[in-house]
Amino acid sequence: MLRDANELPVDDKLKRVNEFFNRHMAFVENKEVWGKDDYWATPLESLAKMKGDCKGYVIAKYFALLELNIPVKQLRLIYVKAQIGAAESNLQQAHMILAYYPTPEAEPLILDNLITEIRPASRRPDLSPIFSFNSDGVFVGVTGHAQMGPGGVGQLSHWADLLQRAHAEGF
Repeated sequence: MLRDANELPVDDKLKRVNEFFNRHMAFVENKEVWGKDDYWATPLESLAKMKGDCKGYVIAKYFALLELNIPVKQLRLIYVKAQIGAAESNLQQAHMILAYYPTPEAEPLILDNLITEIRPASRRPDLSPIFSFNSDGVFVGVTGHAQMGPGGVGQLSHWADLLQRAHAEGF
C-alpha cells in the first residue's frame, strides 16, 4: 500500500491509508489483543496482528502517512469524546482520531475508524476534542495554530514509550 501510494497527491494518500487500515484491521479491545487495558501498539505490532483499538488504528495511520512524506506538523492525534448512538444521545466514550491539517489555518480532515469517510471536522459533530499531539509534542487545543504545551511528548508517558519503541523498529 505504501509503495503504491507514494507518488499520489496528498488527498489520495490520506484516502488510501485510511481505507487500508479500516478495511484490514479488526477492532478489538486491548485486553483481548495485548492482555492489558491500555496498550499503545506500534505500527508493526498492529500490522502483525491486524487487530487493535482506536489508538491502534490512529497510530498505524499516523506512521504510514509519515512514511508517505506527510509532514509531522500537518498531522495530529486527537483525544476526543465520541457520542454514541443517535443524535439526541448523551452517551459518550473516549476515542482517538487522526487529523490532517492542509495548512495551519485550514479546517482539519478527520481520519477515523468509526466513520470511515474522511470528513472535515465540522462534519463530525459527534466528536468533542479534548487535546491533540504528535511526535513534536502535546498541543493546547486542536486548531492548526494551537501552541505546544510545556514538557514535550513526555507529558504522555504511553506516547513517549511508543515513540521509543517505534524508533527501535525503524520509524
